[in-house]
Amino acid sequence: MSAVWIDEQPSSTNSLKIERETHKLEKRLCREVGRAIFDYNMIEAGDKVMVCLSGGKDSYGMLDILLKLRARAPIHFDIVAVNLDQKQPGFPEEVLPTYLKALGIPFHIEEQDTYSIVKRVIPEGKTTCGLCSRLRRGILYRVADELGATKVALGHHRDDMLQTFFLNMFFGGKLKSMPPKLVSDDGKHVVIRPLAYVPEKDLVRWAQHRQFPIIPCTLCGSQENLQRKQVGEMLREWERKHPGRIENMFNALQNVVPSHLHDGTLYDFKDLKATGVADDDGDKAFDAPEFPVAASPLSIVQI
Repeated sequence: MSAVWIDEQPSSTNSLKIERETHKLEKRLCREVGRAIFDYNMIEAGDKVMVCLSGGKDSYGMLDILLKLRARAPIHFDIVAVNLDQKQPGFPEEVLPTYLKALGIPFHIEEQDTYSIVKRVIPEGKTTCGLCSRLRRGILYRVADELGATKVALGHHRDDMLQTFFLNMFFGGKLKSMPPKLVSDDGKHVVIRPLAYVPEKDLVRWAQHRQFPIIPCTLCGSQENLQRKQVGEMLREWERKHPGRIENMFNALQNVVPSHLHDGTLYDFKDLKATGVADDDGDKAFDAPEFPVAASPLSIVQI
């Protein structure tokens, strides 16, 4: 009895299914980025958008989708990709220029040795992310001025925003997240996050499909912020066990009721008086809050 090895080839049915799913993913990414741009008026006619490109899946995906949207947009705007080469040991400096030249779009590589500064200032074993982020931000704002950019686009996605919300609540005592659009801390630039509505899992799949030349984010040798990592694991566990919960939490960031929180700077509790007029947002002191029935109890994750 002899055995014959046959290389299995993907069936035409499977290929069509993959193609359909990829097409749906592209449509969803374009729709969600376009919706965020419209909802927050992120990009206007004549804008020059500086897309900050790190070499990670998120910023690659942001650039890719913005280019697709620009091709079909009813207004004209320009895109320039910018990467900050911080002179980290092992950084493959040829990867991004090669990729961007192949795209045929304007780009700028800014070379600044912030790595040496951070290593000199931060004691061994301590996280370098805070100082590195501040240095990077200042440099990118300067570059935006030099390039004449009217908007600075960052690749933070929906999951980043939720993680930041919980980090601020757990460790900072604030209800604060990453806004989709804001003025920079120097007051001179408008910063936008076009991926505000996009879940990270979609960016992972898109990066795999597009085969972006990903540059590892561990080049500087510093570990990911432990608190952010733990919060991210908590959110992923919730999403696995309770599909839809992440979506509900993100929607909550857009449905804030100041009269039912405790911040006197957002709602005038001191001068509040009865008006005699019915109000759907009025306090229903004796009514139990109504929520959808959960499939299983909330799981507690120790941070």
